[in-house]
Parts: sequence; C-alpha cells; structure tokens
Amino acid sequence: MTALVIAEHDNASIKGATLNTVTAAAACGGDVHVLVAGHNAAEAAKAAAAIAGVSKVIHAEGAHLAHGLAENVAAQVLAIASSYSHILFPATASGKNVAPRVAAKLDVAQISDITKVDSADTFERPIYAGNAIATVQSADAVKVITVRTTGFDPAAATGGSAAVESAAAAADSGKSTFEGNEIAKSERPELTAAKIIVSGGRALGSAEKFTEVMTPLADKLGAAIGASRAAVDAGYAPNDLQVGQTGKIVAPQLYIAAGISGAIQHLAGMKDSKVIVAINKDPEAPIFSVADYGLEADLFTAVPEMVAAL
Repeated sequence: MTALVIAEHDNASIKGATLNTVTAAAACGGDVHVLVAGHNAAEAAKAAAAIAGVSKVIHAEGAHLAHGLAENVAAQVLAIASSYSHILFPATASGKNVAPRVAAKLDVAQISDITKVDSADTFERPIYAGNAIATVQSADAVKVITVRTTGFDPAAATGGSAAVESAAAAADSGKSTFEGNEIAKSERPELTAAKIIVSGGRALGSAEKFTEVMTPLADKLGAAIGASRAAVDAGYAPNDLQVGQTGKIVAPQLYIAAGISGAIQHLAGMKDSKVIVAINKDPEAPIFSVADYGLEADLFTAVPEMVAAL
C-alpha cells in the first residue's frame, strides 16, 4: 500500500501545503511518494526528496507542466495512478482543480477536505461549515483525497533522503494554455501561511477605515491581513483576503478579529487558530464563543490603543 502526494511547487521550491499533505499520506500507512510535475523543476524535486517520511520522488519534466495547468497535471497523475492505493492533494485552489479530474477518470468518489485519517479506508471531514464531522469510509480501490492542511502538522522539510526518479511526461492535453498572470506583491506574509493574522469585518464601515485601522496593527505584529466575507462583499477589502468557508482556511498561532460578528461561514475558516482574540462591542456576538480572549469595546478605540501599547 503506497500513497502518492501531488506536490505544490513553483518549480524551485515546495510550498508549505505539501508538507501537511505528506503527514496525512503517512497516516494512511505504507510508503509515501511525491510527484513533482513541472518545468526545470529539479530543485523542487530535490526539496521534495528532503521531506521527512518521503521514500521516493517522481519527477516529470515538460514545458506544458510549467504552470500546473489542471488538465496536464491530471494526465500526469493518471499515467502513474495504477501503482497507488491513495492519491492525495492539498485542499488548495490548485489541488481542488486537479483532484476531481483524477477521481472522475478513475471512476472513484473523491474524499474532500479530510482533517483526520482513522484508518487506510476511513477519514474524517467537516460538514455544515465545520459544525459536524463526518466519518467517511471508502471501498474504492484507489482513494482520491484532498487534505485540509490546517488539520495536519507539517512534515519536517529536512531530514529525508528519498530517491528521485524521472518519469516520462504525459503528452500536452492541448485543452488549455497559460496566457499570463499578475501577481500582487506584498511585504506581508501569505495569508494561509502566516503565524499571525489580523482580520477586519463589516463594522469598519469603509475601505479607507479598513486600511487606516487594520494596517498599523498588522505592521506592528508582522501579521497578514484578513477580512470577513461581509467586509469583502462591501468592498472594504479585496477578495483574496477573505477568511472563511468560501475564502481561505487559516490556522495561525494568533488570530485577531476586529469588528467581526462571527457568522458560521467565517468561523469555519479560522476556528482552528491556536489563540483567538475578538474585539466587538456587541457582547452577544458569536465570535466570542470561540475566542480565547474577548474584548467588548469599540474597535475604533481599542485597536489604536493596542497599536500604541505595542
């Protein structure tokens, strides 16, 4: 019984979500192999080989694999899928784009967003925005799984000495092409990888106030900035800052929620944070039910006072 982890990478290094997925794969029992499909990705394959617990890295090279197009990555996975009992993807935008294609082609049911491995065929995953946990057992010969990375500790990025094996690249599907991208550069940590996150809600009232109040606190703490769906929908913050069930799932060491009431959708995205601090002037706000520390106060007064104290 061998598990295959589909690595997320930038052709030079392995992204953090892959490390959590390796931990989940190891819990399935048996060996763990990692597929690095990319272009000029030898450094990424070398980094994957150093991950603790990985016994083999399969490195597929091709120009059409450079940007992780879902059709081409899925074809690469399918080319080697017959050797594996479990195929695991991080439950990121990329993983959730490829996994369903692989599951459909293998004619198996995808097991999505797992947070725990009970046994080789039984897994736990949140449902109803995290208010209930479903235990799912699969009789499929191959389990195609996406892993909620906040549910598993990352494997050590060093200490492993896996063999790197080259694999023939599957042919370009021709179904999609990469045209270009625009990357917003920021000095702040990436939201899903940040150790500290400060999030603002609808109570901030405007995009100007959102920036004026939240930015100094984030700067003082070296934190990433997040937002509730209500704040994003109101135009106070860009969509890529949204934390929640339909945004990004985060689990930082410290999460500070200012002016966020705590709708179920938002709580589903951040309640695994190690320490949660809530600032809200409504004592009945649901956010206080998950907060380790709650401050019943006007955020426009409390946040600047926190910044001054820091």
